[in-house]
Amino acid sequence: MKKVLIVEDDRSIAELQRDYLELSGYGVEIRESGDAGLEEALKTEYDLVVLDIMLPGMDGFEVCRRLREQRDTPVLFVTAKNGDIDKIRGLGTGADDYMTKPFSPGEMVARVTAHIARFERLTGAGGSRGDARLELGGITIIPSARQLLVQGRETTLTAKEFDLLYFLAQNPNTTFSKEQLLNRIWGADAFVEHATVTVHINKLREKVGDDPKKPRHIQTVWGVGYKFTV
Repeated sequence: MKKVLIVEDDRSIAELQRDYLELSGYGVEIRESGDAGLEEALKTEYDLVVLDIMLPGMDGFEVCRRLREQRDTPVLFVTAKNGDIDKIRGLGTGADDYMTKPFSPGEMVARVTAHIARFERLTGAGGSRGDARLELGGITIIPSARQLLVQGRETTLTAKEFDLLYFLAQNPNTTFSKEQLLNRIWGADAFVEHATVTVHINKLREKVGDDPKKPRHIQTVWGVGYKFTV
């Protein structure tokens, strides 16, 4: 049975989410504060975390950031906020998707299912790639360990950051549109926006040491998309 953790301080909303997920065959736990949610997410292996942003104590952004330091568990933000800045900030902390209240519980279940399936496909593909490491101008990518070394120092990546970087690096000097990258990394069935790619590209540039004004490795091809160069 797949397990989902709901971190939500509104008990009625959390229980509604739980009921719909349990009807779809998921095992569900609820925590009502950021601190308790992070503790549970790190203590127990979950297939996905449904995470509210406005929480007592530690907010959802901080929960997600700390969770990402240790786990690649997919995170679905659920919040009353609907501004683009909040979406970008949420995706920037490592979240996989974003839903704004009020929402259809059925859509929430569909997104949970899609992200768990996508994560399993990506991690399964990652395990079959072997140890054909890539050495690219000071960057070393070790697919079997899902590891990135920059100038010999290990740099932590989220699951999707790794897959995005590895895909681009496997296809140097080939330009991919945001739509192509969304379909390849998140899947055509994922409920994510084009801004997700931009956020992840910016995070990758920071982690590989690219100058944001004149990136060396992850370059923007204006009006088309992105490419990796050595």
